[in-house]
Amino acid sequence: MKLLFVISSMSAGGAERVCANLANHWASKGWQITIVTIFGQDRDFYTLHPAVRRIALNLGRESRNPVMAVVHNWRRARALRAVLLAERPDIALALMDRNNVLLALAAKGLGMVTIGSEHTHPPQAPQHALWNMLRRRHYGRLDAVVALTDKSAEWIRRNTSACHVPVIPNPVPWPMPVQEPIVPPPEKRGCRLLAVGRLVPLKQFGLLIEVFCSLAQTHPEWELAILGDGPEKDRLREMAARGSCPDRIILPGRVGNLGDWYGSADLYVMTSQYEGFPNTLAEALAHGVPAVSFDCDTGPRDIIRDGIDGRLVEPGDRKVLALTLAELMGNKNMRKHLAQRSIDVRDRLSLDRIATAWETEFDRLVREPKDRWHE
Repeated sequence: MKLLFVISSMSAGGAERVCANLANHWASKGWQITIVTIFGQDRDFYTLHPAVRRIALNLGRESRNPVMAVVHNWRRARALRAVLLAERPDIALALMDRNNVLLALAAKGLGMVTIGSEHTHPPQAPQHALWNMLRRRHYGRLDAVVALTDKSAEWIRRNTSACHVPVIPNPVPWPMPVQEPIVPPPEKRGCRLLAVGRLVPLKQFGLLIEVFCSLAQTHPEWELAILGDGPEKDRLREMAARGSCPDRIILPGRVGNLGDWYGSADLYVMTSQYEGFPNTLAEALAHGVPAVSFDCDTGPRDIIRDGIDGRLVEPGDRKVLALTLAELMGNKNMRKHLAQRSIDVRDRLSLDRIATAWETEFDRLVREPKDRWHE
């Protein structure tokens, strides 16, 4: 199989991690894998199998106005088309909405199988009206658009021209790969509450810091570690320094040895406003770490089995979040009970299982004409 991925960059993000995991898996099976990025290779974070071919279009510049946006994206589509003509993959697979549209435009008339994939729940991550129109009109040119959850698939079917929308969740590699930067977890004072993600407003790490500070006095043996980098780094560090327990909140930045940090954690927490399919939540469970998460529209409820391997909390309800965290922070036996079932996710979302789901879809699309999906 000759497979080509299209993604904005290979920086430290969730969709990028999925791309790297799947690309490496199939490259190890002898497939010819190419990853094409809109941005340059200077943003690359994830380690790729030596056989994976990398092509960077280096066309990731910002657009100052709608006219420049059209010009830039026309150039990207033209450059991507040239790559498709040169590489002639059996299947071209785009990750994330704008790249899906670019692939649909670039591959027109080339006769290859094209697949898009959404990595958020679309209504929770609204795009500019122009991109919404392009998505609505051009998704029908793709042979399939893969969704992470049933709810997202339903939205795509209702709001775009996509003709075939299978559901394939993200895989959880076990054990996790290790790469730079390697940051060893510091020795624990007692128990560790862990959160992982890009330091951006939608993750609501500021709310998490406030909730943890409210629990610090009654749970003096606990500390909070938030891993990741992003534009809110300085603000969050300032919040932690001003809080009631500055010496018990750790923000070490981005790490490449996430498995070590999950292994050091006693409880995982996610406070996002919205998610597509949060990889870190599944990774925590795979490491035997019970999790508490806001039950935002998609993602957490597709991973956590409430009361079995974690707890779901009404989105944005900091009072219930604090009560739920306090209950688990104060009850080691309850955490142990949840942890015993959390590792089930290693099988439910194993890389082999999810890759097989993709391969089944590939075989079907290569074998059967696109018109089948209009029946």
